[in-house]
Amino acid sequence: MEFVLVLAIILIFTKIAGDLSVRLGQPSVLGKLIVGVILGPALLGWVQPTDFIHHMSEIGVLLLMFIAGLETDLEQLKKNWKAAFAVAVGGVILPFIGGYGSAMAFGMTQAHALFFGLLFCATSVSISVQTLKDMNQLSSREGTTILGAAVVDDVLVVVLLAVMMSLLGTGADEVSIGLLIGKKALFFVVIAFAGWWLVPRVMKWMAPLRVTETVITAGLIICFAFSYFAEWMGVAGIIGAFAAGIAISQTNFKHEVETKLEPIAYSIFVPVFFVSIGLNVTFDGVGSQILLIVIISLIAIITKWIGGGVGARLTGFDRSSSMAIGAGMISRGEVALIIASTGLTSGLLDPEYFTSVVIMVIVTTLVTPPLLKITFARKKGEARVEQGIEDAHLNG
Repeated sequence: MEFVLVLAIILIFTKIAGDLSVRLGQPSVLGKLIVGVILGPALLGWVQPTDFIHHMSEIGVLLLMFIAGLETDLEQLKKNWKAAFAVAVGGVILPFIGGYGSAMAFGMTQAHALFFGLLFCATSVSISVQTLKDMNQLSSREGTTILGAAVVDDVLVVVLLAVMMSLLGTGADEVSIGLLIGKKALFFVVIAFAGWWLVPRVMKWMAPLRVTETVITAGLIICFAFSYFAEWMGVAGIIGAFAAGIAISQTNFKHEVETKLEPIAYSIFVPVFFVSIGLNVTFDGVGSQILLIVIISLIAIITKWIGGGVGARLTGFDRSSSMAIGAGMISRGEVALIIASTGLTSGLLDPEYFTSVVIMVIVTTLVTPPLLKITFARKKGEARVEQGIEDAHLNG
């Protein structure tokens, strides 16, 4: 029964930490992330990264992205697809150059440096989603662009990973690059068809069943089925969950699913996900790599921020909105941790640098909420100033 105690510790400390974070003028998610580091092996050691925590956190991040899909304005997403693509491409090219360059500067081999560059390209917007939700910006033009860019970024990074592993002879030899890209394309075709044709029929079929909570159960079945299919096709499960949320948002059951799912997600599963990120931190053997950690963390933050921001700027966003979008792409989160683990097992990431990479991922995840808050506040401030000038001209 020890897992029950661990769960109780996670729930009480995430709520307290989230409240303290808000009182200090920061998004609640920042406190929840920090408390994961405090409770985990790095400091107190009260919570360990067990299979139970891993599975709970997996459900947590899927539900978080499912809710994001439910709340996404599909028309806004369609309007901003060009911007989303540009943000994703900018957020891949510049970080790759920065990661590759820093690895070469620290004397890594060519193969390891190329993989290091790829690590810097990853983006996980699950943390950004929660922060945007806290600020009521998830359905804004900037918010939907960040979500769209994350989908494109995930596909680009997965394809690049497969290409790299094939070229460097570390595993994906049995899969041709054409087949791999074809699977990604097929995934989006199947998901689009299922979202348009199958999802409404499943919801309508299950809703009248004479058992309790059939609508929310149907929603969860679709969420988990889409997520599993995404993983099976080589796309991140969170993309499948996000697509499931968008599909259900187009039905008459959107409000019921959303209002009943949020209490389940935010009371237990999502807090475990936030804490699980901090559990990856360990300070063993870090002393000799402080300089490396500081440099790669700064490069990871700056290149993603600028790369995504430039992509937004080139597609019509003003400077403050571009900075906000770039900030939303900084977090590497669980996506980079999965890629790092893949590199470790395939020999593309030297075990000596694994801890430093994990800390870099945590740092990018921790800085994202406050940066988003600052950039969106600045955007609002500039909008008010412009409105004031416009009113003065009209009155004059």
